[in-house]
Amino acid sequence: MDQTQAIWIKDPLSIFADGAERGVVVRGSKIVELVPRGREPATSDTAVYDAGVHVVLPGLINTHHHFYQTLTRALPAALDRELFPWLQALYPVWARLTPESLHLGVTVAMSELLLSGCTTTTDHHYVFPAGLEDAIDIEVAAAQRLGIRVLLTRGSMDRSQKDGGLPPDSVVQDEDTILADSARVVAKHHQRGEDAMVQIALAPCSPFSVTTSLMRATATLADKLDVRLHTHLAETEDENRFCEQMHGCRPLDYLEQCGWLNSRTWLAHGIHFNATEMQRLGKARTAITHCACSNQTLASGCCPVCEMEEAGVSIGLGVDGSASNDESNLMQEVRAAFLLQRARYGVGRVSHKDALRWATRGSAACVGRPELGEIAVGKAADLALFKLDELRFSGHGDPLAALVLCGAHRADRVMVGGKWVVTDGAIPGLDVPDLIRRHSAAARAMQAG
Repeated sequence: MDQTQAIWIKDPLSIFADGAERGVVVRGSKIVELVPRGREPATSDTAVYDAGVHVVLPGLINTHHHFYQTLTRALPAALDRELFPWLQALYPVWARLTPESLHLGVTVAMSELLLSGCTTTTDHHYVFPAGLEDAIDIEVAAAQRLGIRVLLTRGSMDRSQKDGGLPPDSVVQDEDTILADSARVVAKHHQRGEDAMVQIALAPCSPFSVTTSLMRATATLADKLDVRLHTHLAETEDENRFCEQMHGCRPLDYLEQCGWLNSRTWLAHGIHFNATEMQRLGKARTAITHCACSNQTLASGCCPVCEMEEAGVSIGLGVDGSASNDESNLMQEVRAAFLLQRARYGVGRVSHKDALRWATRGSAACVGRPELGEIAVGKAADLALFKLDELRFSGHGDPLAALVLCGAHRADRVMVGGKWVVTDGAIPGLDVPDLIRRHSAAARAMQAG
């Protein structure tokens, strides 16, 4: 597509936007016009993309993931375990990550996300065995090849088993090394502004794998570098008990003591907060990522999404690691979140549009990118187009509802910053069978030890 010429994405079956019944006009990297029912574009000299067989969504935004875990999906040793024993089964396998296996794991995760309609993704990489010091650089290169927008978090762990934590010594780093590399990757890769394709955040893993000193130092560094903060919090009752025993307080109190309870922070899971804590999160403008599939797989609990939103907390969605979700499909995560929260709150409080909103505007709030997640003039031209031509959709009424209720899982077209990065359900130039072959071989080798 000629980036100097506007393109009218014309007459979609349905579109997740008000006043755009006849589609949207994109020029360069931005949406420049919504075309309402009965109108023609005011923008002159537009090329036309006929979207008559498509449902158009804002590009979905994934706000929590662990890309490397695509290499340990459905691992027998980790099946049917809750979080802590699940981690203990997997840490020794993850300690065998190499640059090549990480490259393959990251490429699989990002490709699966793109094909599910995801245009922006985060990743929380916190495992740094010897030889994998350049993990974030590997992720950046893969994202740039695929054309997906990313917020990569430089994760960290410095509390190993010998210090009362869960991870083995081989996957943790010392505080000085972590902080130095955090500053390095921000300086090298973090882009600012509404067109940013690569951004970096800082992300100590969890209260049970990170020292208080590192938590506090990371908050200070993030403030100095003006980047976002991310961690797991309130995922399980075991974590609550750990914090009470180790720190003498609940996880949110500990977070606040470390200088993290602010608008720079978004948290993964947020299942086990009480009503007072939700009010504190809302007041601080700290956002939460809901990970419905992972939480169900590990039987961690259910994020109280409606109470959170009533307290003023922004809610986004995350597929979480592919060893707890076992897939990286954000459209499927939308459906899972809808069903889980509908079961919790009833038909009067949760609709399919709520679930789509969590994956778009809500997720944009998590990553601090208000220019994303919405089809509106001036917003980024990040769009996902889905066809309804599979058996699963036959007989549908409302096309938008059908995406969620009938289980859409693959986008036909995906646009990031005005550029098509998925066409006809495929990523141009990506040899999927070859990627599967090499990724599967790397997974087998890593799991075999």
